[in-house]
Amino acid sequence: MTEIVYSDERAILTDEMKGLFRRAADEALGREFGEELEALGLAMPGIDVEIAVSIVDDEGIRALNRDYRGKDKVTDVLSFPQYENREDMLRDMARRDEKSALLMGDVVICHEQALRQAEEYGTGEKREILYLFVHSIMHLLGYDHIDEEERRTMRAKEEAVLSAIGD
Repeated sequence: MTEIVYSDERAILTDEMKGLFRRAADEALGREFGEELEALGLAMPGIDVEIAVSIVDDEGIRALNRDYRGKDKVTDVLSFPQYENREDMLRDMARRDEKSALLMGDVVICHEQALRQAEEYGTGEKREILYLFVHSIMHLLGYDHIDEEERRTMRAKEEAVLSAIGD
């Protein structure tokens, strides 16, 4: 089961959103590792995974973007993966101590930018924040969108997760 640790000082995320985050993370991880874990005699619901989620404002995300990516501008979401690649993550899932959760990484969502994008794209606040979370989970899993082929692959995986959880 996925445990999500929140830093949300302004209480932006509702219990409904937190539930959707957990379902989305479980769905993404199950899709990504289900068959491989099954071959090892493990199951995704039996693997404890932890993700840290922070909701910040424009200033907060700008500072992180500047400090960690060298880009002094506001962005919508940042991902800080714990693993270099999915193979290392899978290896640790198979070897982990049953008392400890697998730490996937950190997700930082800029609420103000999410609101601007929700208005621009006509998606609504809940859908935009959920999309940004799923997008970030894909980054934690090692996906990127540097070139067009990677972008299409990542986007298809994001939409599959969102559709599976009914959003």
